[in-house]
Amino acid sequence: MLGCASGHRFDVNRRGYVTLLPPRSRVVGDSAAMLDEREALLASGAYAPIRDALIAAVRPSRPRTVLDSGTGTGWYLHGLLDAISAASGQQARGLASDLSPAAVARAVRGRPDVDGLVADVHAPLPVRDAVADAVTVVFAPRNPAEFARVLRSGGVLAIVVPRADHLAELRAIGGMLDVPDGKAGSVEASLAEWFLPTAAQHVRYELPLNPERARQLQGMGPSAHHVVRSPESAAQLAASDLPASVTVSVDVLAFTRR
Repeated sequence: MLGCASGHRFDVNRRGYVTLLPPRSRVVGDSAAMLDEREALLASGAYAPIRDALIAAVRPSRPRTVLDSGTGTGWYLHGLLDAISAASGQQARGLASDLSPAAVARAVRGRPDVDGLVADVHAPLPVRDAVADAVTVVFAPRNPAEFARVLRSGGVLAIVVPRADHLAELRAIGGMLDVPDGKAGSVEASLAEWFLPTAAQHVRYELPLNPERARQLQGMGPSAHHVVRSPESAAQLAASDLPASVTVSVDVLAFTRR
């Protein structure tokens, strides 16, 4: 059971996470169908170079506590915690936070080193001040002031953002949201009050594409909220003249808490 100074009490459920959304919240997180597509794509190793770059950005600081905001299935967090343990011989702990209860349930499953939190990143985070050594945000919304509050001084913030050419071949076919140009620069500007930029890595490679992978890429992210999925739409995607590969292009940005 968790509690606060005001006397509120919240039970950790049998799946290993607690829900701390604001009262009467109507925000909606990723659906089980979206998470299924994401889980399948990530399990294939399609985004392994992105996870490797994230680990390289965070592991040198040897964090003991990591908040993964917008954790999804927890795949990036799990890899980071395992890498920290392998490098230092000490097990770090992770807090997997997401708006979607279905996502948090997957992130904590089989991971005694991960606690789960259902929360809205756009609201004040139900996390104490200066308790995290690192915060990671992969393809997820950001709350710079709250990330600064929960990070200790000198802590690491690592963010993965797509470039304008990320999955460009699929976007050209239609059904996926565009990525604005210069996103990394706008992220850095939004953090300047609290964070110093320390490293940036551009990860770019060609990912082999087939109808199944195209469906996963389209269905696992924000575009899925805007696309009506049906057997007809799946057949249309399969019948499209898909390119042999699709461009993966992201920036992995690291910052230090002032």
